[in-house]
Amino acid sequence: MTDSKTLVTDLVDLLQVKRMGDGWYLGSRKKGGVGRVFGGQVIAQGLAAAQDTVSPERIAHSLHAYFMRPGSEDYEITYRVERDFDGGSFSNRRVIALQKDKPILNMITSFQKAEEGLEHQDAMPEVAAPEDLVSEEDLRKEQAHLIPEKYRDNFLRDRPFEFRPCDPRQWGSDEKRIPAQQNVWFRLRDKIADDPGLHRSMLCHASDSWLLGTATLPHGVSWTTPGFISASLDHAVWMHGDVKVDDWLLYSCDSPWGGHGRGFNRGQIFDREGRLVASCAQEGLIRMTKRK
Repeated sequence: MTDSKTLVTDLVDLLQVKRMGDGWYLGSRKKGGVGRVFGGQVIAQGLAAAQDTVSPERIAHSLHAYFMRPGSEDYEITYRVERDFDGGSFSNRRVIALQKDKPILNMITSFQKAEEGLEHQDAMPEVAAPEDLVSEEDLRKEQAHLIPEKYRDNFLRDRPFEFRPCDPRQWGSDEKRIPAQQNVWFRLRDKIADDPGLHRSMLCHASDSWLLGTATLPHGVSWTTPGFISASLDHAVWMHGDVKVDDWLLYSCDSPWGGHGRGFNRGQIFDREGRLVASCAQEGLIRMTKRK
């Protein structure tokens, strides 16, 4: 078992991209990674590269990404950042992530100088506190016997983020849930430096977890269902203010629509004080290749 500090340090290191020349950056491979690159990693590394090209007083407030090809954890990722716009208040950056000279992701990120403005927000859902919930890690250990043996090691691997679902779903269950909604608390397992840009990158990394699975809830399917495949198609994050990913955050997700092999999902991220710190949207592939 890997200790929490090492897990978090490894993730911090993973999200630090290396300057390779004017507008070019290199993203590291995940230690011990096997198979497909997690989409949140590509988004977070791309955001780190884009942040490096703007002045510090300009803060990332939104990003819109399209996944084109699955990335492989066998290779590093190259990022090309285009400085498309620098205005009086806003800057836009276009990021292309490549492996073996082929694009795997396109992303546009917008930055803004801090300013005061009119304020309002949705209220945070009333849910149990994270201290009163079972961690996803413990739930995985309890249900590991339900997972096919070839997936079990990956299923039980140590993760840098701790998740505590408010209404846990049993893996392998064909239970259908309507409406398609779920709430989960999450945080890093260890403290990190007080760097707002790093916390934003970490938030974008975590935002690709749980969201797509919301669209499967009304259908009683999951990644364990024979013949079911899923993948993120696009992903958007709006960052409403500074955030601390090493303190508990609530990810409140819903899926208002699914069809044509796709599912649309929305997410709101709140801090412990009920402040809405980010909003997310994602459309993903949810496709049955054969009947159960």
